[in-house]
Amino acid sequence: MTASHVKRAFKYRFYPTEELAFLSEVSSVPLQQCLRHSRTAFTGFFAKRAKYPHCKSRKESRKSAEYTTSGFRFRDGRPTLAKMSAPLDIVWSRPLPQGVGPSTVTVSQDSAGRWFVSPLCDDPSVRPLPASGNAVGIDVGLNHLLTLSTGEKIANPRHERKDRVRLARAQRNLAKKAKGSANPAKARREVARVHARIADRRHDLLRQLTTRLVRENQTLVIEDLTVRSMVKNHSLARAISDAAWHEFRSLLEYKAAWYGRVVVVVDRFFPSSRLCSTCGTLQERMPLHVRTWTRDCGTVHDRDVNAAKNLLAAGWAVTACGAGVRPQRSSPGGQSAMKQEASRREP
Repeated sequence: MTASHVKRAFKYRFYPTEELAFLSEVSSVPLQQCLRHSRTAFTGFFAKRAKYPHCKSRKESRKSAEYTTSGFRFRDGRPTLAKMSAPLDIVWSRPLPQGVGPSTVTVSQDSAGRWFVSPLCDDPSVRPLPASGNAVGIDVGLNHLLTLSTGEKIANPRHERKDRVRLARAQRNLAKKAKGSANPAKARREVARVHARIADRRHDLLRQLTTRLVRENQTLVIEDLTVRSMVKNHSLARAISDAAWHEFRSLLEYKAAWYGRVVVVVDRFFPSSRLCSTCGTLQERMPLHVRTWTRDCGTVHDRDVNAAKNLLAAGWAVTACGAGVRPQRSSPGGQSAMKQEASRREP
């Protein structure tokens, strides 16, 4: 083997160009974290667990930087990041747990121009609550955000509708700005502030509701809704998005896992609204405009309360005897049963 065939390892020094000069303004810790996140994303892609990763835009995406323990330090309850001479001037939404240090600190800026510091740490106060025998069925809606099997109805505040005039005014102001100046950026930030105001109030309400439901009940039964398909109805898309049903379910599930509660998800085709919770009779049709109906047994049903009671009964069937909550979609004496009977008779 000649010398030309010998493989050699060479080290090159990286000199940032003018386009990448901003990378040297920050610590190397968040840059290394970006590479780790990229590796995780590609690992999930090649394992066929996720789609192909896409690059985030420096201007349009949410700006964030993640610092590990080597990139920050806490002094007098205030974090100081690498390459910073003074600690961050922050206002804590709640104090950190006593005797626990954060493993990472994420600094981010939303589209409204607000900065956030999110420390990640283990909270020893999060532990399973004492077991309770209470169970509740939860039916989500638009007229009322939540209807419980106990008969309680929680009103839908419709946060987007309250700020719709303010949002429309800000969007019209943005559309009138001339491109190429700094005015569109200012108007775009004003639109983002209105959206942030709506989202903050919505998140605050959902967090309070889910915390209350998880603390009061051991078993919580909800319905599996395909929100992605439901928002294709252009008449109800805005109201459904404002209700945030998917976010409600996500908050309920992770809080139930924290505090040792059980969340039972009923199949979306379960006829909770058309089924009489008293006699078990199934109504053939139930249009959306029908809010109350009377069954042959003489029971007058509120549509939402009846649905919540049926969801609770289905949840009890799952927790008590392991029964399924999927509706029966084929007749017991259909072709499938005939084929099974024929296969058993074959020698």
